[in-house]
Amino acid sequence: MIPRQFLISTGVLLLAVLALGFYAGRMRGRASQISPAVANTQPPVAPPVSGPTERVTLYVAFDDPGVLRSQGAEIPLPSARQQRAEELLRTLLAIYLSKNSPHPLALGAEVRAVYLVTPGVAIIDLNSAFANGHRSGVLEEELTVASLIQTLVANIPDILRVKILVDGKERETLAGHADLSDFYDTGAVALLASQLQNAQ
Repeated sequence: MIPRQFLISTGVLLLAVLALGFYAGRMRGRASQISPAVANTQPPVAPPVSGPTERVTLYVAFDDPGVLRSQGAEIPLPSARQQRAEELLRTLLAIYLSKNSPHPLALGAEVRAVYLVTPGVAIIDLNSAFANGHRSGVLEEELTVASLIQTLVANIPDILRVKILVDGKERETLAGHADLSDFYDTGAVALLASQLQNAQ
């Protein structure tokens, strides 16, 4: 006959082993959920653009004279409309992030995505480094907004309204002045761009 105390001890040990196995399984499941979230905090790396080069018009801001100037460029563009829009704005930002930039932006500023929504709506999603590091001032912010929108409109047909987000969320202003809470009418922006082009 097996002593009762031995049976109780064995039962307790068996329960402890089962509880530890259950706990380890839950922790493994949580770890697998956390790992992708941590991996996704890194910004996506855009693949190099391939395809035929095309002549495009960029609207480049120049801070010293406070003007917007159209500038031609030959860049490779993908065939998909949304990717074309993103590549246009990334080319524009490359000018602003260069050493002798006419309109300097904060280090790490980037366009996360451009969404083209029918009918005639574009959404520009900037990263937080772009907005948080942007210089505050009416003219500086107007130049940035007009530059982004006018570059899109000049090269992607049928865009009537544009919304600017930061990290996928709405934001009141770019850096205290340019209103990002509503959609921009591209006709009004074209008028502003024209005034900024003629300003001396």
